[in-house]
Amino acid sequence: MENLDLTVLRALRDWRSAGHHALMATVVRTWGSSPRPVGSIMGLCDSGAVVGSVSGGCIEDDLIARYTRPDAADALQPAAGGAPGFVKYGVTADEAHRFGLPCGGTLELLLEFDPDAAQLAELVRALEGGRLMRRSVALADGRATLVQAQAPAALSVDARELANTFGPEYRMLIIGAGQMSEYLATMALFSGFAVTVCDPREEYRGAWSVDGARVLADMPDDVVAAFRPDRRSCVVALTHDPKLDDLALLEALDTEAFYVGAIGSRRNNAARRERLKEHFGRTEADLARLRGPIGIYIGSKTPPEIAVSIMAEVLAVKNGVVLPLDMNVARVKNRQAAESNAGCVTP
Repeated sequence: MENLDLTVLRALRDWRSAGHHALMATVVRTWGSSPRPVGSIMGLCDSGAVVGSVSGGCIEDDLIARYTRPDAADALQPAAGGAPGFVKYGVTADEAHRFGLPCGGTLELLLEFDPDAAQLAELVRALEGGRLMRRSVALADGRATLVQAQAPAALSVDARELANTFGPEYRMLIIGAGQMSEYLATMALFSGFAVTVCDPREEYRGAWSVDGARVLADMPDDVVAAFRPDRRSCVVALTHDPKLDDLALLEALDTEAFYVGAIGSRRNNAARRERLKEHFGRTEADLARLRGPIGIYIGSKTPPEIAVSIMAEVLAVKNGVVLPLDMNVARVKNRQAAESNAGCVTP
């Protein structure tokens, strides 16, 4: 699941550790249109605090009201023996309109009352340590168990238990602390990535101004090695300096990072590939995963627009979306150049 889930789990851990009652709601089924996917979670505290979302804002207010008013006729309360409960929203057209569910969408939630604080802390530690975890909840009594998962899996639920896989944070390593890096880091942070920025140049690093991103001064290839990119990591080089970018990119290509790319023009990217082949003995097959020019084609000209195009490509790759060829920067610019040259030919 995405990084938002880790935020929810941290909040639930803190509330329960402080002695508060808390509710964990998980989307287990959807029909029709639903703004949030199966497996999404939300945490509610008896103080009225809430973290996360199960419907994109459609039904959260109703859940909060029913949980924080235990004397109400429709209050959400635990069953005898601690068993979790199920609740559906949007079953009828009137309810769909009332809760803002689009197109008559319906969703079903599993409600866990007062999840165990120690186990929540264990789950958060595992996720922060980069491990993929499977959490199973017995429907008879609400007891939860944790095991390390070997691969991501969709949520499953049957008559006995619900099982949900939680993944570690998505991480982005940005090489270079320039202006464009600030825009990209900001977007990556609000997209749920943990962001690390590396730049040994003090004049760039000293002006960094994005809260929430870790900034390192070591050489980029050493940082990549220490970063240990996995399948939930991406590495983006933005310095235009071969002394900083090239070795770091080579290091990243030898990892499981889902995205490795560098900024630059078509000419600069072609030159980079030739350098890596000539000086480091790499083949075209070795460089197949190296992206460049990075980003999708949106006609971007300014640093923030270019950062938007890069973030869009990173998210598309992360989400398994195959982008149309007409959004490939090099392809579009090659076509534009060919059309321009053709227009200059005189009879």
